[in-house]
Amino acid sequence: MVFNSYTFIVFFILILILHNLPLGWKTKKVNLLLASYLFYAAWNPPFILLLWLSTVVDYFVGRALYRQENKHKKRFLLVISLIGNLGMLCFFKYGTFLLDNFVHLVNAIGFDYHPAKPNIILPAGISFYTFTTLCYTIDMYKKKSEPVKSMLDFSLFVTFFPHLVAGPIVRPPQLVPQFESPRKATQQQLSQGLLLLSLGLFMKVVLADSMLSGSANTVFNAHGPMQSLDAWMGVLAFSGQIFFDFAGYSTCAIGVALCLGFVLPHNFLFPYASIGFSDFWRRWHITLSAWLRDYLYIPLGGNRNGKVRTYMNLMITMLLGGLWHGASWTFVVWGALHGFYLWVEKIIVDIRKDKVQPIALTPSAEVGVLGPPPEFLKKEKPQQLRTGLVYFFPDQCNLGIFQGPGFPFSVGYAQCHVWRCGTCRSDADNPGND
Repeated sequence: MVFNSYTFIVFFILILILHNLPLGWKTKKVNLLLASYLFYAAWNPPFILLLWLSTVVDYFVGRALYRQENKHKKRFLLVISLIGNLGMLCFFKYGTFLLDNFVHLVNAIGFDYHPAKPNIILPAGISFYTFTTLCYTIDMYKKKSEPVKSMLDFSLFVTFFPHLVAGPIVRPPQLVPQFESPRKATQQQLSQGLLLLSLGLFMKVVLADSMLSGSANTVFNAHGPMQSLDAWMGVLAFSGQIFFDFAGYSTCAIGVALCLGFVLPHNFLFPYASIGFSDFWRRWHITLSAWLRDYLYIPLGGNRNGKVRTYMNLMITMLLGGLWHGASWTFVVWGALHGFYLWVEKIIVDIRKDKVQPIALTPSAEVGVLGPPPEFLKKEKPQQLRTGLVYFFPDQCNLGIFQGPGFPFSVGYAQCHVWRCGTCRSDADNPGND
């Protein structure tokens, strides 16, 4: 079930009615949990078993991690959680990709190997709820927060339907405390939530799916070279389409939760107003950027072990961040390009001692966590405007690579020819195809 469907409208109205009835708080939480399972089952009911498995395992492993004092046993419990969660993610999301590459490699060295296609179905939202449960067990390992008190609250935290299939990626301290006491939307929250839901649907349905998709698809499905202006129009149309698609869906999620009295973290902050690539990752998919910072970049060493390690950590983080978006070499290259851009930005900043904070200088900027508003939002400066323009054009070309599964895409500053490439939408940007 997706937000932009008539089924969801009926579903949401019924949930609002049930949530506002004079029932006990535990009964309301059970209603929300059952509604979340129904929301997920509307796509493919058997995959609820995976959701249950991830929830149950991480709930008990998390509690054991928090109470366990023996370091070896704690590591063993953490490994169980990592293998369980990442194992499921790798099999369902990357199984076909890994097998295809293995077959190509084996055939390239002279062996005739052609196995049957695995035909693996990708469960909706697995990338999102895997990261949601993983952050809980890792936090329990480091004792960063208290264990969730009840299985009901933890299950609702993992499966709460507004964020289940397309984020925002929430952490226990952001959502679990809201389940501990009765919550009901005030009149102001309800009106704001409905406004955000309407705005998100407008962004998703009208702008992304209707106004911009046609131009983007025409250009990226072209059979041969085209005029430079047409090529740039396609690139810009896709840059708008991917933003309105994903940001619109996230806005819907925040609005739906607010209508029920719950607050979810924001996920976008005017990303195309960025003045650099590190600033872009402070604004685009904020919850994913923060997750990558706290659970990947910093554990790798962050910027604490010299410049070479900092560059390596940046590239590893961006490569895995690109691969998280989709099982394709296209996304790996997309991540590598952003890692390279961040390298260049850091080198320039180190040389010029510019005020623009690179991704690895401060904890608030590491891999895109939301920092203070950039100065150009307070007072426009010509130098910052030039920086923004320098950032804008390579990033828009980069979006072309994000659009296609292969490499026959080329936008040059002189020619801007676009060759035929198939449409490849990120799982993070297409909630129906995680």
